[in-house]
Amino acid sequence: MHPATSPTAETVEASPSQATASTGRLRNLLLSLTPHPTQNTSYTSYPPIPTTSPERLAATANDKPLDLYNLPCRSSSTSNDEKKTVLYLAYGSNLAHSTFEGSRGIRPLSQINVQVPSLRLTFDLPGIPYSEPCFANTGIRHPSHPSQAPESEPQEQQTNSNDDSATPTAEPSSWTKGLIGVVYEVTLADYTHIIATEGGGSAYNDILIPCHPLPPSPTDPVPSIPLSVPFMAHTLFCPPSSPRIHRPDPDHAQASPRYLALLTVGAKERDLPLEYRRFLESLQPYTPTSQKQELGRFIFLMMWGPFVAIVLALQKMFQDERGRSPKWLVWASGALFEGMWGSYDNIFLGIFGEGERTVKTGKGEDARRVARGWAEWRRKSRMLRLGDGDEKEKAGMLSVV
Repeated sequence: MHPATSPTAETVEASPSQATASTGRLRNLLLSLTPHPTQNTSYTSYPPIPTTSPERLAATANDKPLDLYNLPCRSSSTSNDEKKTVLYLAYGSNLAHSTFEGSRGIRPLSQINVQVPSLRLTFDLPGIPYSEPCFANTGIRHPSHPSQAPESEPQEQQTNSNDDSATPTAEPSSWTKGLIGVVYEVTLADYTHIIATEGGGSAYNDILIPCHPLPPSPTDPVPSIPLSVPFMAHTLFCPPSSPRIHRPDPDHAQASPRYLALLTVGAKERDLPLEYRRFLESLQPYTPTSQKQELGRFIFLMMWGPFVAIVLALQKMFQDERGRSPKWLVWASGALFEGMWGSYDNIFLGIFGEGERTVKTGKGEDARRVARGWAEWRRKSRMLRLGDGDEKEKAGMLSVV
């Protein structure tokens, strides 16, 4: 799948890609242990950022995708490197001042709000079940599938107090006008730092994507077909073909309240269109709706949290300025991420219930869900002991036992 102007960046080796895709997201997983901010969270006031000049936008006509392996670091950049700037497209948590200027320590030289008709916002990067189910990514936007959510998304069903079924909640709305985001002008060394904090670059391709400046007022409607003069901006694209962890249904997971708050607060701080901000505010966050899910979250974090903390500490000790870790740590990070999701799919989901998407739980459903989960776990345990069952299913169990 390719957008209007196809990305040309090559896919890197599978082994570093898979594990570094995991390590980039592992940095965010410990945030699950902290309280979730709300829309009313107070944040530091930052000085205004100037708008990117038309001359700088026009200069992108000759830009080419960057080699993520050979970018200058902050400590090794030359005076010539410091004069070079990159236009970087942000659309997820990097919209928020607290993330981009705060956690990442990046001070943009200029910025401009944009519409990207060839991309759409997705939430298909797996995080940690029950706490941070997923993170934002981009997908190719096709004319036949322009929405953020599938057009065939089932509508939420009404249930009465005697209904014992658990019904996944549907998204309240979808967005049909392409990706909305901010293009920051940053130094080349700062762009290297962004890549390092996003996972060292091995999980991503650097691509150039055409962006259209949005109308100046946030109250102006977002055009269905943008007519403003486009320019080219760099962004980090994690393609579906990358060897990262994949979930069976990439549209299934819902982001946490903490993560969605970063997007909605960031969209307000960057003065994105009100129309788009209303869409972000309408997104359903993942919320546990039963005591068993809350118990599952606690046990899952107690089980995997210490290992995540150890890997993060080792990464901080051994990775270079580009965010790249030694091969043994790359392998350990990937194995940890696969183990977490394997334990969720084969154990936690059946016993404690949904850890990726909010469900409405009817009367008595908790007890039946736990009973079904234990029965399934006993069946699989017996299968492993006696050698019964499908070989593929046994192999899947052995990967997490």
